[in-house]
Amino acid sequence: MSLESSIRQKLTAKFAPEQLEVVNESHFHAGHAGSPGTGESHFRVAIISAAFAGKSRIERHRLINATLADELNGGVHALAIKAYAPGETS
Repeated sequence: MSLESSIRQKLTAKFAPEQLEVVNESHFHAGHAGSPGTGESHFRVAIISAAFAGKSRIERHRLINATLADELNGGVHALAIKAYAPGETS
């Protein structure tokens, strides 16, 4: 399973999001320091979930990072996160 698929699957299972966008941005970083050249090292996630209601930005990021701990320890070099509760604007 690709890292992108794993990220999508784990976030969907954990947070039952109303909206989820997982974008592989690795091609923008090809050849940069920290890029392993796998084509799956840099991702951007935008997620809207009721699980984030009443939580701070830091709490939301910690929840996502904990959910994706295996991916972050095994190939993902960078993960940009935008996490919202329903009804919040970007």
